[in-house]
Amino acid sequence: MNKVAIVTDSTAYLPQDIVDQYQISVVPLILIWGDEELVDGIEITPEEFYNRLETSEVMPSTSQPTPKTFIETYTKLLDQGYDILSVLISSKLSGTIPSAIQAKESFPKDTNIEIIDSYNTAMALGFQALMAARAANDGASLAECKEVALKARDNSGVIFAVDTLEFLHRGGRIGGASRFLGTALNLKPILEVQEGKVEAVERVRTRKKSINRLIELVGERIGDKEPVRLATLHANSEADALTVLNTAAERFNAVETIVSTVSPVIGTHVGPGTVGLAYIAGM
Repeated sequence: MNKVAIVTDSTAYLPQDIVDQYQISVVPLILIWGDEELVDGIEITPEEFYNRLETSEVMPSTSQPTPKTFIETYTKLLDQGYDILSVLISSKLSGTIPSAIQAKESFPKDTNIEIIDSYNTAMALGFQALMAARAANDGASLAECKEVALKARDNSGVIFAVDTLEFLHRGGRIGGASRFLGTALNLKPILEVQEGKVEAVERVRTRKKSINRLIELVGERIGDKEPVRLATLHANSEADALTVLNTAAERFNAVETIVSTVSPVIGTHVGPGTVGLAYIAGM
């Protein structure tokens, strides 16, 4: 039986030490800023991105990885004798999966490459890839790793609060949250990725209340499932993110916690000040 390699993309926000430990391959998305094409998290870091965003007159956009990038990643792993499981950003948020599928079709039909739509992004995607990678590390087969990833998909999610809907609206990723457009500026939208799309949950009056409500909503999603693993994500709002994570970790007796920074590609769509909480429960 071949070893299994896990491939994900740069919107998963897996910390580098975890990527290195489980040898997870990360395919980066692309940030387009004027005439520049920048590789997400490599040619532009989150810190550089948010600093530049404050003064830029030109707003960035994003693009999926090319099939060629996936072909190069898959070829390298196949040459090393791996079967491949790709767990990628929701196909309703990005064209990344079609690129991966096109790449897969360039190999013989009996090549062991599986592609999973996470129906999510950020560490809700990251947890799916991580659980599959841990299974692979324990010697699981490709079919077994896929089963773990699908179970993780059913038990994970992400809820986040944004300062403004401007960025999601401009990038065309607003989904059901469009009904919050045009509301009073002091109302802070709370959003969730549901069935692969960004959807509105509710609005609260202040940022502090929105952050507290994040934790309550995650608690509702988790229910009585154990164990609980949590990851905060933030767009240039680390202090708020740490407060959320520490409070939630204590409340839900989390067995694992991760701090992640929103990458430039997703930061383009959610905007500065975003704070979120991703979870996986029951596994």
